Amino acid sequence: MDAPQQYQSNSCGVFMLMDGIIKMSREQSLVQRARKAFQTGKSKPLEYRLHQLRCLHRFITERRRDIADALKKDLCKSDNGTELFETMSLEGEINLAVERLAEWAAPKPVEKNLLTIADEVYIQPEPLGVVLIIGAWNYPWAITLQPLVGAIAAGNAAVIKPSEVSFHSAKVMEELLPLYLDRDLYPVVTGGVSETQELLKQRFDHVFYTGSGSVGRLVMEAASRHLTPVTLELGGKSPCYIDKDCDLRVACRRITWGKFVNCGQTCIAPDYVLCEPSIQSRVVEEMRKCIKEFYTDDPKTFEDYGRIVNQRHFKRVMALMEGNTIAIGGESDETECYIAPTILRDVKVESKVMQEEIFGPVLPIITVSGVDEAIQFINEREKPLALYIFSHDKKLIKRVIAETSSGGVLANDCLVHFTISALPFGGVGNSGMGRYHGQHSFNQLSHMRSCLIKKLNMEGVNSMRYPPHTSKKLSWARFFILKQINVGRLRRLAMLTVFSALAAFVVQRFLR
Repeated sequence: MDAPQQYQSNSCGVFMLMDGIIKMSREQSLVQRARKAFQTGKSKPLEYRLHQLRCLHRFITERRRDIADALKKDLCKSDNGTELFETMSLEGEINLAVERLAEWAAPKPVEKNLLTIADEVYIQPEPLGVVLIIGAWNYPWAITLQPLVGAIAAGNAAVIKPSEVSFHSAKVMEELLPLYLDRDLYPVVTGGVSETQELLKQRFDHVFYTGSGSVGRLVMEAASRHLTPVTLELGGKSPCYIDKDCDLRVACRRITWGKFVNCGQTCIAPDYVLCEPSIQSRVVEEMRKCIKEFYTDDPKTFEDYGRIVNQRHFKRVMALMEGNTIAIGGESDETECYIAPTILRDVKVESKVMQEEIFGPVLPIITVSGVDEAIQFINEREKPLALYIFSHDKKLIKRVIAETSSGGVLANDCLVHFTISALPFGGVGNSGMGRYHGQHSFNQLSHMRSCLIKKLNMEGVNSMRYPPHTSKKLSWARFFILKQINVGRLRRLAMLTVFSALAAFVVQRFLR
């Protein structure tokens, strides 16, 4: 029997056998294949992009059962939860891209100056190249495939890396997605940390990562070696301020829903509540009613209440509750990774639950003296991915928006801003960089190329920029270069002049 082969790996993912033969890693091979496919140009025509988007839509509709079964095993998601929070948003994104792609990809004329008045000046969106998409485990289909919609629409190739934590979803994606999409342009790579590290050694034209801030830093560091731009969709502690004069019944219903969807494992879930001490008990009681209404007296047996993704995260969330006063819930079952919907009251700022994003079904309440202290509290911490305000007072809402910063802000509801494709979704500062959804995904994964096409005439006008640079030439250059011309406005004025003259002519003829 031959002895097993010995390998050495270099920093680019190339494995060299001890006998001198060079062998690529699987990840490097797939990336190179995707780049070669992209370089053929087949992903660029709009017809091809539309075809791939329709194939992706067909995958979602035809494999709905496989997707739902995988999510049931990974996160104990119900069929209705899968439809509402995973596949429905994907279908909407694909439909929008198919409908608007020609408009998004069209050249965009821009304002000219007098020097370029007769020239063609426009912005042309063009594909970046090969994009790496690293998905997250909490919504493994929506969060992984929504960026893919943007990558396909923009004409890129994309290497898809689903999270290994949602193992069953990753397996279904690896096995079934290549049956619908171009295998060379859109390969799926599964595996854990070592496979992701190997991918990050390769050169990409953009990296799109969704996950924790700690891993996001590593992704950005790896991408910087190739000067590769990144989109980082991270998270953080999203605050929720409740004004004492708002409708607490409605506010608590919406907060309870937003917090405990997907067992609290949502990057834009309310992470903690800020309210005045006078309403804390009422907030607790209203949320108690809502938890019972939404999840019955026994959430553990209720189909639409999920589970923590694994025991490591179960233990992490349970540890965050230590030393706090549990007002509602607190029950757990480690064998099932079950944690009941839990509300903590009178939480101290220095408690463990306030030191990191909870990412689980635990909602701390911190009391503040009013909106001034709430704004100060928010601003003393890292910028969150989302900020929620519940109030009847529009001036108060506008003030909180004006005096804080966050990836997104939503007044009097939770989560639903994620469903609006026209709104860019993304973080700021510690909660991420870049944005996506709808046309924002297309723009994020495109290069906006500046184009100017001049004619080889009118050299007399151009001569003002050639040496020698006299004061007279400088005066003319200032006039021609600094005078911005809105060509569209000029056209409208010209049409208005023509119609006015025509109307005057018709009136004159009629009066005769």
